[in-house]
Amino acid sequence: MGQQRVVHYINQFFGQIGGEEKGNQTPIIRDGAVGPGLALQKLLEKDATIVATVICGDTYFAENTEAAIDEILQGIKKYEPDFFIAGPAFNAGRYGLACGAICQAVKDNLKIPVITAMYPENPGAELYAKDVLMLKTGNSAVAMKDALSRLSGLALRMINGEELGFPEEEGYIPQGCRVNIWAEKTGAVRAVDMLLKKMKGEAYETELPMPVFDRVNPAPAIDRIQDAVIALVTSGGIVPKGNPDRIESANASKYCKYSIERIDDLTSQEFETVHGGYDPVYALQDPDRVLPLDAMRQLEKEGEIGKLYDYFYTTVGNTTAVSNASRYGEAIGKDLLANGVSGVILTST
Repeated sequence: MGQQRVVHYINQFFGQIGGEEKGNQTPIIRDGAVGPGLALQKLLEKDATIVATVICGDTYFAENTEAAIDEILQGIKKYEPDFFIAGPAFNAGRYGLACGAICQAVKDNLKIPVITAMYPENPGAELYAKDVLMLKTGNSAVAMKDALSRLSGLALRMINGEELGFPEEEGYIPQGCRVNIWAEKTGAVRAVDMLLKKMKGEAYETELPMPVFDRVNPAPAIDRIQDAVIALVTSGGIVPKGNPDRIESANASKYCKYSIERIDDLTSQEFETVHGGYDPVYALQDPDRVLPLDAMRQLEKEGEIGKLYDYFYTTVGNTTAVSNASRYGEAIGKDLLANGVSGVILTST
């Protein structure tokens, strides 16, 4: 078969361009391996060569997806790649979305095999895992060595035309495919065997796993709402004009806390939304439509609630990983409890 030609995609951080301040980096292509690609090349060297590395800023790709994909596709065609690898992206949401999107585009347009790797809760996995093979990784780049080792192993097997096994055997994210296999026992017998094991409290493995959803028990009702301190929290991206803390329009890396102590109304002159997942026209006209400060002030004046908390909390829920959203919620909750807040109005879009 000979040495296979591989193109590798990484973001500005792993491409050694810079951090978040270089997120708007336009696509650039460098000959050979760069950053984590150097270690990846050592693992691939017997069968494949990384002939080029594509580096693109996460913010640029997210805000100019079609243009970035077109530019990257045109740029890598001259290298005549046989295989394409992106990442690993771990739990970096915008990076994961970019890896998934560019792998999908390369697969569809250049008709070559592709593979990427990321944490299963990365929003890129939810959007692209059905069509793009994605190796499961740890939550952060601490797992880089293991991720590259397993990523190269799967890539080499694909390059050599080997058939891959099931997700649980190979460590990739399930793609929702059902495959017929031969079994020694009929389905009825296997079902009874599983039932007996379940009744005996023994370990068993279902052949039809069901999705698992987090369940959160609702908090008890507030006894006297007239005495309660109520806070406002939103994932709708409402921020002071100019977005001083630079909350991202998608896959927010932070939440922020802003004072509303002497404010009765969120005006378009002082507040805006930075959310990139919905049409912002009405929110920009009147931010109270997302964060109802005016209505809460009215309830406060009428004595329907005891007091509105002096700060509101905000982030962007657009493609934000579940693990990050949970972390934000826990931190906000602890802060609210420490400051005597009785209840929360949580708004989304």
